[in-house]
Amino acid sequence: MNILKHRLKSWRHRALQHYHDAVHGFAIDDLRRALEKLGLASGDCVLVHSALDAFPGFRGKPSEVIALLQKIVGDSGHLLMPTMAFTSTAVDFVKSGAVLDVQRTPSKMGLLTELFRRMPTVVRSLHPTHPIAVWGRDAERICADHHTAATPCGKPSPFSHLLERDGKILLLGPDIDVLTFYHYVEEALESRFPQSPFTAERYDSRVRDRDGNEIHCALRLFEPSLSKRRDLQLLKRAMTAANLYPVTTIGGAQVALLSAKAVLNTVAAMADQGRYCYA
Repeated sequence: MNILKHRLKSWRHRALQHYHDAVHGFAIDDLRRALEKLGLASGDCVLVHSALDAFPGFRGKPSEVIALLQKIVGDSGHLLMPTMAFTSTAVDFVKSGAVLDVQRTPSKMGLLTELFRRMPTVVRSLHPTHPIAVWGRDAERICADHHTAATPCGKPSPFSHLLERDGKILLLGPDIDVLTFYHYVEEALESRFPQSPFTAERYDSRVRDRDGNEIHCALRLFEPSLSKRRDLQLLKRAMTAANLYPVTTIGGAQVALLSAKAVLNTVAAMADQGRYCYA
């Protein structure tokens, strides 16, 4: 019986792969054309959220995706990827007593982010909960002061550098719900929200730098009760209605390229109208 189940599972896997290859198959050049159509260009500073599982018909390797992104933004551009070490909440992670080692702690934000983090030319920001991996000539500067930020994604984090550089946010597979830049917006507009998105308590958390030194950070983290109510589909609808959500489809999945400034301005405009991204 177990042998039969194994054979049926194997047959189903092959059948699905043949289907995806035939219906949704695409190569790296197809991805390049899709990204350039969206407006990704030389010199861009772009935060990449990825989910390669959304593209089962892709005929390339994850390393080819990273190389393509580097080639498109060029020597004057920058790539940023989130490399958080947890999939629960920042509060739970800090309460567990975990110490994030910027050199060794793996990213749990997907295969692409972990491959990217390990590249010798990539710098990982020094932060106990929300480290960002950065590639580009100003990577060290973009990462330099992240551990001094009062909240995980506020000033002076790589997210603030993204905004200052008129950056873009690439959703390569996932939907807008993964948008970590929204946490920067929460700090920037905190006073305009009816309830603070952050905890009143400051959590002592630790991060280990490249030399093995432990650094303590005092952080206001994201309030878990409000985080459960966060609904970024409301933001997506507002941006779509304002023609600020450019999207294309490749391999059966959607790819979007957003302006960081447009995200901030849209949330600010919503707040002016008494509308917020919480259910």
